[in-house]
Formats: sequence, C-alpha cells, structure tokens
Amino acid sequence: MNKDSQHIMGIYSYVDLLVDSVKKLRSSGFEEIRVFSPAPNHEIEDCLDTGKEPSKVKYFTFCGAILGALVGLAFTIFTSLDWPIVTSAKPIVSLPPYMIIVFECMILIGGLSTFLGLLINARLRKDTPPELYDERFSDDKFGILVSCSADQLEQVENILRDMGSEEIQINGVKNEE
Repeated sequence: MNKDSQHIMGIYSYVDLLVDSVKKLRSSGFEEIRVFSPAPNHEIEDCLDTGKEPSKVKYFTFCGAILGALVGLAFTIFTSLDWPIVTSAKPIVSLPPYMIIVFECMILIGGLSTFLGLLINARLRKDTPPELYDERFSDDKFGILVSCSADQLEQVENILRDMGSEEIQINGVKNEE
C-alpha cells in the first residue's frame, strides 16, 4: 500500500455481500484490496485470487530431499571408509544396505526444508496500520480495505455503499453522511 494513497474500508455482516463487493471492485480495476474475515472462507479466497503463481515451497522440499539423500549417502560411505569392516570378499562400500539411511535422511531434511520454505513463503504478517483495522473483524464482521488515489475515493465509496456496506471508514475515520 502506497504512502500517498487513500484507504477506504467497508464493513459487512454477510460474506455474500462482501464477495459481491470484491468482484465489483476487481471488475472496476482496483487491485489494492485487502479483506478481513473472522474465519477462513474459500469464497473470499477465490474472488481475491488473481492468477498468482503456484507456491515455491515444493522447490524447498525437492532441494531438501536431494540434499538429505546426498548427506545420507556421504555419511554412510565415509563412515565405512573410515572404519572398514572386512568380511570375506564383500566390498567395503555396499550401497543396498545404506539405502535405508539415505531414505531416512532424505525424508528428514526434506521435511525440515519444507517447514522452512513454508515459514519463508507464508507471509503471515501483513503490515496493516492499527487505525485501519477494526476489532469487529475478529468477532463477527467482514471488511474490505481498498487503497486508491484521492480522485477514485468517491467511486470506491459508491461501490461499497451500493453493494450493501453497513459502515464506511475513510483513512480510519467513520464517514458520516
């Protein structure tokens, strides 16, 4: 959200009105939309989805699994070479018995790197200024926060009002009309 943009927020009691408002705002060309909801809702998620690229967590998992397999293989081979146990004509380094350790290291490091990738890519904390958040969003209300220029403010306000917004706040101040 830009520093010089205006913020307008509509507060709703019903998710259907909120979803319709988001669709109307998207069709009107507004992209800086943030939605607040007391619980996860797939309808909201679907109307906000703008065709973003898939998650990159799978690359963390793949790289971690490859690294884990290499670590497991190196660990078993170097251990066998460092403390060789010679039994009859068997080779010092024999891969079939090592596959269990390679598999376990691959799963362990792949799982840990998946968790690390999730933490990096989750972006859980979004910086919403406290004056632009209403505590009712944690209880029973839904909200839309739209960032727009000053000349688009009236257009956004009309859309929110026409789509059934119960209350409209501009820059954190309740709009009285």
